[in-house]
Amino acid sequence: MLTFWMQRDQCLCLLLVVTSGYLVSDAESSDYSEVISDSFPSAPAEPLPEFQLEPEDGFVVKNRPVQLRCRAAPATQIYFKCNGEWVNQNDHVTKESLDQITGLVVREVDISVSRTQVEELFGLEDYWCQCVAWSSAGTTKSSRAYVHIAYLRKSFEQEPLGREVRLEQEVLLQCRPPEGIPPAEVDWLKNEETIDPAQDSNFLLTMDHDLIIKQARLSDTANYTCVARNHVARRRSSTATLIVYVSGGWSSWTEWLECNAHCGRGWQRRTRSCTNPAPLNGGAFCEGPPTQRITCTTICSVDGGWTEWAKWSVCGTECTHWTSRECQAPPPRNGGLHCSGSMMESKNCTGGLCTRTLDHGIGVTVYAGLVGALLLSVVLVLCVGVLAYRRNCRHLHGDITDSSSALTAAFHPGNYKPPRQDNPHLLRPSAPPDLTATAGTFRDPLFSLRQGANDGHHKIPMTTSPLLDPFPSLKIKMYNSSTLSSLELPAEGRGDAEILGLKHVGMGGTMGSTVAWDRDGYHHGGHHTVVREPGHSTSATLGNLGGRLIIPNTGVSLLVPPGTIPQGKFYEMYLIINKWEETTLPSEGSQTVLSPVVSCGPSGMLLSRPVVLTLPHCAQLDTPTPDWTLTLKTQTHQGAWEEVLTVGEESLSSPCYLQLEESNCHVVMEQLGTYGLVGQSCPPQPACKRLQLALFAPRAPCLSLDYILRIYCTQDTPHALKEVLELERSLGGVLLEDPKPLLFKDSYHNLRLSIHDIPHSHWRSKLLAKYQEIPFYHIWSGGQRPLHCTFSLERGSLAVSQLTCKICVRQVEGEGQIFQLHTDIQEVTGGRVSLLPPCSPLPSAGTCLPSSQAGPYAFRLPTSIRQKICASLDAPSARGCDWRLLAHSLDFDRYLNYFATKPSPTAVLLDLWEACHQGDADLVSLATALEEMGKSEVMVVMTTDGDC
Repeated sequence: MLTFWMQRDQCLCLLLVVTSGYLVSDAESSDYSEVISDSFPSAPAEPLPEFQLEPEDGFVVKNRPVQLRCRAAPATQIYFKCNGEWVNQNDHVTKESLDQITGLVVREVDISVSRTQVEELFGLEDYWCQCVAWSSAGTTKSSRAYVHIAYLRKSFEQEPLGREVRLEQEVLLQCRPPEGIPPAEVDWLKNEETIDPAQDSNFLLTMDHDLIIKQARLSDTANYTCVARNHVARRRSSTATLIVYVSGGWSSWTEWLECNAHCGRGWQRRTRSCTNPAPLNGGAFCEGPPTQRITCTTICSVDGGWTEWAKWSVCGTECTHWTSRECQAPPPRNGGLHCSGSMMESKNCTGGLCTRTLDHGIGVTVYAGLVGALLLSVVLVLCVGVLAYRRNCRHLHGDITDSSSALTAAFHPGNYKPPRQDNPHLLRPSAPPDLTATAGTFRDPLFSLRQGANDGHHKIPMTTSPLLDPFPSLKIKMYNSSTLSSLELPAEGRGDAEILGLKHVGMGGTMGSTVAWDRDGYHHGGHHTVVREPGHSTSATLGNLGGRLIIPNTGVSLLVPPGTIPQGKFYEMYLIINKWEETTLPSEGSQTVLSPVVSCGPSGMLLSRPVVLTLPHCAQLDTPTPDWTLTLKTQTHQGAWEEVLTVGEESLSSPCYLQLEESNCHVVMEQLGTYGLVGQSCPPQPACKRLQLALFAPRAPCLSLDYILRIYCTQDTPHALKEVLELERSLGGVLLEDPKPLLFKDSYHNLRLSIHDIPHSHWRSKLLAKYQEIPFYHIWSGGQRPLHCTFSLERGSLAVSQLTCKICVRQVEGEGQIFQLHTDIQEVTGGRVSLLPPCSPLPSAGTCLPSSQAGPYAFRLPTSIRQKICASLDAPSARGCDWRLLAHSLDFDRYLNYFATKPSPTAVLLDLWEACHQGDADLVSLATALEEMGKSEVMVVMTTDGDC
């Protein structure tokens, strides 16, 4: 086979093939590659060429040529074909190598395409080049690579235009870049800095290269430039200036100034300013007048005037006579000035003929008599004082009678119901106490506890005695043969029955001290300073019979079972809800406070058996899976918070037991102190806490056109709502609707409040934004003061009184509530707050419970029945019919090991039952549990003794 190359410059190849006497030309061949492949003998072992690198599209920038490259293996020959014509062999730069792995020949070829070659092409088709590789198995063609002349025109098809927009308005800046190849890429500059939507989500770039500002901010006032660029050049559009303006809004009206007329008819004026907000960047000024005035009438003051002088009096022994006048013509009225000058005048009525003399000796005698009378009076007063002192000491030398009736009367109210005498199950059957057996004898200035047969006419029943009420702090002095003690008793919150109930002179001091008295009269006390707030604290002096402390309308109480305080000792016990601003929060990290922080004391007091502290909480517990990790914390003397117990992680070393209910938790503990319940979400589900939403408005409208609505967001506990109601009472607010519940989820989303459907023909909202938000952490932390948002409205005139609107409160991506408001503001004078009973500020409160109860009547279950139940269930039973079954029936069986470590597990269970049922005092649930256990003998006792 012979091959000849002819007309090299024109890239025209002629291939002479000697086969069977025929001569074939390339022009007559269907394809040049087919001729080549038919010319060489086929090697079956060698594959077709495969391109490792194919030529890529390119752009001729100015006069710089484009380099095209391709690489194939195995390849015996490799050439470029551009626009259907073979590229001259001399224009190829070929490299040959050997693949070290396959051993195949690898060929790589480069060519340059100049601007002239591209421009000389005529036709509709773009300039293209293709790489062709040969091997013994045949030929392979690469994909086409197109070569363009790059350019970018100078003029933009559309440039951005400057404009003025109001605050929070959406803005569209348009830009159409100049024509170019390749198409230009577009960037936006804000004050010569590139805008990156990934860093500022308020910006958005469209597919058409437009810039969208979602909500215009004051900071978006700037110069904006559209920049187009490609391989050739970079073009800038003209600068568009964007101005974000704020239209002015009126502030609230000032108070009315004083009437300008000091007497009679005048004017009163009030003003407002266009500063809420002030106009900015050319924004419109407020519409309407900046001042208002109304007529007023001032009562005129009348200065006093003298009457005529009266007639002269007769001439007296002093040789003078008198005349007088009165300031009654007219009398001074309405702040007028009083008459100036003297009311009386005197003068000698004898024309100077009358003279007065006084003997010097007589004068000395008179003065000496006065001094003697004064000294005698002093001596008499001293004698009377000594006699009164001796008489008082004689009254105080008597010992206090240790009367059992006095102790019994202290713990029984006036409506005492005597037990049946024929009941054989009573441990101590006795007659009803005589409440007048011990009387208080008041002898100024001391109040002593005396008892005697001859003092019948001085007896006063202590349940109704008014003697202590008028005195904020009385001193009770008590003497006996061995000791002399004196203590101060606060009259506030202390009943007379409590005073007589101290069998062994056991009374406490103020809230700042703790005093306990033993049988010998010595006191055992510790000092603990606690701030007492009215309505947020309570105290009582308790002894061995126990009692209950209750802070009304807060859900907080402390149960002190009988036997907790040793026999013969008395303690002044207190219960206080701490203010948020005066205590550190027990929560940390993602924890939230779920209950009030409560202090009970005295701290460090030794208890013979556990007490039960009841706290309300706002955790939502009705989900089928546990969403909360609940922890009880206590505060140390240094102020730090420590974990006491985590629900579900109890052990034998746990110092207390926590019983959870839907809205309360009961802590069985043996150490008094400061406690609080905190919680955090238990993955994977977020926890929810219960909130209350309360809507308030002014109690009585004034002449102002402004009207304010306040919405409070508090925890769903009685104490939190009580704080809000007390705050609104002081502000003169009215509760417009019953508080609404809201579940607030641990989702880091804020609480959003908005007002809708305002009748704009009569009312206008002063809120500039579409809504208000309370940050998530402020609510979730649980330690803020009552959180609220205010909606300021303005009516068109004073004649407008009807207000209808909707207020929506919801957590972003969570639950919400809607207040449908339809009210007449002229009739909002009392509201729901004024309709509340004085004992309960809560709209849903039940019966009023006393703040403290002492003795047996603080408990629903009589002592005899408790002892019978304990004796029947404390001993372990082989059938399991013991205290463990009772705990299971009462749902107190979450951690039985705590009760098992107590001397009487049944007694602790009954104490917990008393705390859980302090409001309803329902014996049916306990009787039902005992009946299911088969304890018929205990049922008989409850039926006969307990009046079930």
